[in-house]
Amino acid sequence: MKTLIIAEAGVNHNGELSRALKLIDAAAAAGADLVKFQTFRADALAAAQAPKAAYQNRNMPGAESQHAMLKRLELDAMMHEKLMRHCRTCGIGFFSSAFDMDSIDLLASLGLDRWKIPSGEITNLPYLRKIASKGQPVILSSGMSTLTEIEAALDVLAQAGTPRRLVTVLHCNTEYPTPMQDVNLRAMLTIRDSLQVAVGYSDHTLGIEVAIAAVALGASVIEKHFTLDRTLPGPDHKASLEPDELKAMVSAIRNIEQALGDGSKQPSPSESGNIVIARKSIVAAAAIRKGERFSDSNLAVKRPGGGLSPMLWDAVIGKWATRDFAADEYIEL
Repeated sequence: MKTLIIAEAGVNHNGELSRALKLIDAAAAAGADLVKFQTFRADALAAAQAPKAAYQNRNMPGAESQHAMLKRLELDAMMHEKLMRHCRTCGIGFFSSAFDMDSIDLLASLGLDRWKIPSGEITNLPYLRKIASKGQPVILSSGMSTLTEIEAALDVLAQAGTPRRLVTVLHCNTEYPTPMQDVNLRAMLTIRDSLQVAVGYSDHTLGIEVAIAAVALGASVIEKHFTLDRTLPGPDHKASLEPDELKAMVSAIRNIEQALGDGSKQPSPSESGNIVIARKSIVAAAAIRKGERFSDSNLAVKRPGGGLSPMLWDAVIGKWATRDFAADEYIEL
């Protein structure tokens, strides 16, 4: 199964259309399936007094409010249209998370055929109902959530028009960057097994190894932040991959997909030629005369394979040689 790889540009465009277009170029060059932005109106998303997250304060120290920060990072409708056109030119899918009701309407008007619910909206009942009313595939991030909260959101989506079979839940930790000891990747399997839903992983760790491990565990979707330059000012750049790292992650995931295989245990085409070379046969340990009885002293097990399998050793011992055998010659019964 091919993993859906979402290159999360997020707000790493810093509000600049030219940088957003370059992010699309980088995501396409890396081989990602979708490049994802964030669609919001600061006035609808955050109250004037809303504080910034601790990681946002670390990455952007100063007195600026969360609302003011978000205002600088908005993408208007015209920017969305230009980004979508550029995605088509580059051969990569456009995607975005809506963070408020009006942004859902904007994305719907642009023809999006799937929806991404960010972690912070998993308890937003009116929002969930509006997304679900579209009856289209949903990717639901579950950072900061309990299993009970995820199930409640799935129930809301189902009741409002989007059945569970259309939903993929992403295990996620919303700290940027996520400490390794807080990843808890096995929780992704708990979500899958307990809620009977497709799962993936939204990765905020540094590096690429956890995303790759998630694919090996069964993630069907991987989402990962990336930037053109980690030293740029902004809330998410420092916890994002740079273009070469994004490309390496995509390549590694595609390799893991091939390596997982179909689960059947049998010799692969590439190793079938090694069977005769590496396995052994029952051979004469020294010259054996016709009529001589085979025994532990006149038989040996040596490479190559192709003769009698050593698994037949007990069946050969005690039999009589039907002809002369030279040393190291395959034994025949």
